[in-house]
Amino acid sequence: MPPPTSEAPKKEFVHPKAKHAKKQAIRDAYAIEPISAFYIFLGANLIAALFAPIQDCDETFNYWEPTHYLSHGYGLQTWEYSPDYAIRNWLYVALHAIVGNIRRLLPHSNKVAEFYFVRCVLAVICALSQTLMWRAICLALNPRIGLFFIVALVFSPGNFHSSTAYLPSSFAMYMAMLGAAAFINWRGGLKTSMAMFYFAIGGVLGWPFAAALCAPFLLEEVFFALVGDKDRFFEAAHRVVRGVVAAGLLVFGDMLVNTFFYRKVEIASWNIVKYNIFSKTGGPELYGTEPWDFYFKNLTLNFNIWFVLALFSLPILLLQKLLSKSAETFQTGFRTVVFLTPFYMWLAIFSLQPHKEERFMYPAYPFLALNAALAIHTLLAAFGNADPKSLVGKIPAKLKLGVVALGLLFSMAIGLARIYGLYTAYSAPLSIYKPLFEVGGEGDTVCFGKDWYRFPSSYFLPRDMHAKFIRSEFRGLLPGEFSEAGTGFGLFSGTWLPTSGLNDRNEEDPGKYVDPRTCVFLVDTQFPEQQKGLDWKAPPNEPDFAADTEHWEIVKCEKFMDPASTSFLARALWLPDWEIIPEKFRRKWGRHCLLKRKQ
Repeated sequence: MPPPTSEAPKKEFVHPKAKHAKKQAIRDAYAIEPISAFYIFLGANLIAALFAPIQDCDETFNYWEPTHYLSHGYGLQTWEYSPDYAIRNWLYVALHAIVGNIRRLLPHSNKVAEFYFVRCVLAVICALSQTLMWRAICLALNPRIGLFFIVALVFSPGNFHSSTAYLPSSFAMYMAMLGAAAFINWRGGLKTSMAMFYFAIGGVLGWPFAAALCAPFLLEEVFFALVGDKDRFFEAAHRVVRGVVAAGLLVFGDMLVNTFFYRKVEIASWNIVKYNIFSKTGGPELYGTEPWDFYFKNLTLNFNIWFVLALFSLPILLLQKLLSKSAETFQTGFRTVVFLTPFYMWLAIFSLQPHKEERFMYPAYPFLALNAALAIHTLLAAFGNADPKSLVGKIPAKLKLGVVALGLLFSMAIGLARIYGLYTAYSAPLSIYKPLFEVGGEGDTVCFGKDWYRFPSSYFLPRDMHAKFIRSEFRGLLPGEFSEAGTGFGLFSGTWLPTSGLNDRNEEDPGKYVDPRTCVFLVDTQFPEQQKGLDWKAPPNEPDFAADTEHWEIVKCEKFMDPASTSFLARALWLPDWEIIPEKFRRKWGRHCLLKRKQ
């Protein structure tokens, strides 16, 4: 008797019309499929990962260098990592070190590959966060608002800076998007606990102040709990308590990790708050102050028309509510105002602070894009549905569409021109170190004078090649070096051994400098345009090393924009170098050079 044959399971037939209906339902809910939105965000972020210059030396010295120390055993140490102050979070750094070490397990690994691998992973995390917030916007508001949210981010120089920057403010931005997505999307129930936890991750591991962005959403939760019945009140209280408990456990776990590295109990997030708000030694103002309108100018450069729309989003919404006769519920209108609030709150708080930096705005970028998207959606709805008897209603529909399309294309062009302009102007520090892997030797030093803040990190130096500083006209505190003591000190001894020459007052430490004659390599920037004047003379501690052909030879130079000699328009945007463009609107160039001492 033959063995019984088992029939293959029949594949369920799905009618082509049913498949089409499913795709149509997705398009109706999101305008484009979620996977397409993810790819759009990822494409923009990967471009940033591969080409964005390092905007802030804080990224190099406070994050890439400690990561390099954990992965390779040496690196530069800022005062923030001294156990005397302990205001930086080692858990945040260790997570990035783990990612970089994964790249070391893959073929063709080197330190530069680790650097870009970490950036690419950040690009993926950012794209996932952006997609989830976009999805929540589509479901809670309108798919068209979601589309404008995509455009506002992917074509903005702000996203080019922030999406893959290795900075706590960028990490806080990722978590703010995840938290906002959980708060905004009520489908499947309220997700207050999850949202609070995301904001807590951004605040504890990243930047504590960014946790404040959840305040409008929590106030919304409290408001609806108070106006609801007793059951609703207790449900809301339960969600909030769960979120607080989860945040507390996170703080405890973070404390354990930092206690391991600092060898004493430290809550780094509290130390940051304490230094910035309660410091008696000067606080962040030691590092410069800016006028109140600094962020207004900066956000105009980074988001152009989208920033203007974001600024006026609330007045536009309120005006639309006053003039429209829609039967929108109070809850829907109130929630929309809540969604608009984080950007206004963040801009107001930080505009009032004396010390301002571009990266402080990163956590608010997604909320800026949301405000702008909602504003343009509201304007288009009014523009398109105007009474035929009104002046706007008499404008042909195609003309209206053309005006809107031209405006969007102009905004995109301005954004791309700035992105490309930043890359062409300032990318030299990421490309001049490649010859070191051929001409450098073990134990060689690469010295930095006036260009100390342009150093992209030890990831661009061959193994066992160290960065050193020579004296320049800068009179603040430069980083020291993590202790490389090994035997008898346990793992990562440089994170807890006592330091010298570090302080929280930005006071210069002469012990950080080496004699230029001990430098094998040196990085210097020349600006010929600035040297044209007959009375020009190099500062005493900043000679023109590249011109000193008796002692130095050029290994590699790359074009580097001379910001002091270039007009504002040419600094702000990329302009083609055509003869028809007036000379004053053309960029003036210097060169960023890697030099080698002659024998």
